[in-house]
Amino acid sequence: MGIRARFEDVDRHRVIGVLTVAGLLGGVAIAVFGLPPVEVHSPLRLFGWVCPLCGATRAVQALMQGDLHTAWAYNPIAFLIVAGGAAVVVRGIVGLVSGRWLNVSVTKPRTVYLVGGLALGILWVNQASHAAMLRAEDGGLMAELFGMSVTLLLGAAITYVYLTVATRRMRAAAARAAGPAPAEHSPQSP
Repeated sequence: MGIRARFEDVDRHRVIGVLTVAGLLGGVAIAVFGLPPVEVHSPLRLFGWVCPLCGATRAVQALMQGDLHTAWAYNPIAFLIVAGGAAVVVRGIVGLVSGRWLNVSVTKPRTVYLVGGLALGILWVNQASHAAMLRAEDGGLMAELFGMSVTLLLGAAITYVYLTVATRRMRAAAARAAGPAPAEHSPQSP
């Protein structure tokens, strides 16, 4: 399908593991303490639209509390998020114990993008069919704008971290491919 997985001696997804653990701890926190005081929405809400991720926070909260029906109603992606997070944690534990890490890479990006885009489109249609339920708990305009600002800042921070890590990896790969730097020859004095 365009994805390759293999065991290696090095963990190539350490940042994803750390972010996943933080996300799962956040899921547990909202299950125990409730939703954050800030409404987290995409800018599409200003136009009255829902996005594929609308309801995901409430769905994760419901799922972490064991309410499968409510989680599915708010956003089915919560099941993928929590199961994927649990798989990443298990991968990390196995890697720490065995010293071998399951590393996944994309071999056919077009196929992965096509399947991902199709799944995203289906999810978007599903969420649009539940728009009234998803919009029922919306606050006022200022709450919406503040929540969107928080969402955009969080997205920018995650993008920055990802690009920083990706840039480091690309530079390291280029350095490995170039091989060792040639030794400079200095003229020797007799």
